[in-house]
Amino acid sequence: MSVGSKIKLLRQKKGWSQLYLAEKTGINNSVISRIESGKRPVEDHELKLFADIFNVSSDWLLGRTNDPVTTSQQESEINTAFYNLDGLTEEEKNYLDMQLEIFRKLKKEQKKEK
Repeated sequence: MSVGSKIKLLRQKKGWSQLYLAEKTGINNSVISRIESGKRPVEDHELKLFADIFNVSSDWLLGRTNDPVTTSQQESEINTAFYNLDGLTEEEKNYLDMQLEIFRKLKKEQKKEK
């Protein structure tokens, strides 16, 4: 999965339009469209911006790891998820759902590549 495809997946999961993402990032929506379609590479500063906005690691966006979250984020989420299920906010539940969906898609793609 390309960087642009991952950005598109994350954007759609949040229910954001390209225009809304453009407003949040300060990147022109036509540039975002080209990034998502793979017609334009992501610049370093944009990669960091996307990682921060979507709360994922830049290594995951680049395909260097299959885990979208950083180690410290992961430890925090695992503790929250397994030790306090009843205390999760709607936002936390949505985030965990998104991470699980991304994980499943990555696993499915890995099986197809074999």
